[in-house]
Amino acid sequence: MSAMEPFVIRGERVELSVPTHDDVDRIAEVCSDAAVQEWTTVPSPYTRDDAVGFVENVVGPGWARGTEHTWALRERGRLVGMVGLNLDPAVPRVSAEIGYWLAPQARGRGLMGEAATLVVDWALDPEGLDAERLVWRAEVGNWSSRRVAWRLGFRVEGQVRGFLTKRGVRVDGWIGTLLAGDARTPAEPWPDGVPTVTPGVRAG
Repeated sequence: MSAMEPFVIRGERVELSVPTHDDVDRIAEVCSDAAVQEWTTVPSPYTRDDAVGFVENVVGPGWARGTEHTWALRERGRLVGMVGLNLDPAVPRVSAEIGYWLAPQARGRGLMGEAATLVVDWALDPEGLDAERLVWRAEVGNWSSRRVAWRLGFRVEGQVRGFLTKRGVRVDGWIGTLLAGDARTPAEPWPDGVPTVTPGVRAG
């Protein structure tokens, strides 16, 4: 993987830009939210030092090595979420995993859907990351994360026992994929009996 300079992606309602030290307090605030704690792998409890470590040891080095691209999701300048791509260096042509989380006040308004679409569009664009495949994973039960991925065209390949590790504990997980040539529309019907809006986020 090659180094890449952080860059901004703008949509109609959201702006994606690199998280900085100015965002540390806000990151710590959102990552202490109950749903973020429940559905992601962030430390628990989440402290300001954890946020500093995220900015210094994950965001910066990830861009510098070209292994992880992380954006703060901002609405009218305020950080309301995070979206990231984690690249797999073992795959001959680029494969990346998408992850995301969202602040409570930003949920249910389609902001994450818009942000994730912008990231997926760039990742699969031959003039962007030129990825061949994107992967989505979530703990079983995180229907909000699954719905974002579903709208983007990710195909859920299966449910795997003990697939994910969360704070040292194995949990069951879903995995989905989106190939460069796939349509960016739902690849399968939404599961019967599942509400269209549920609390939840995806680890980033």
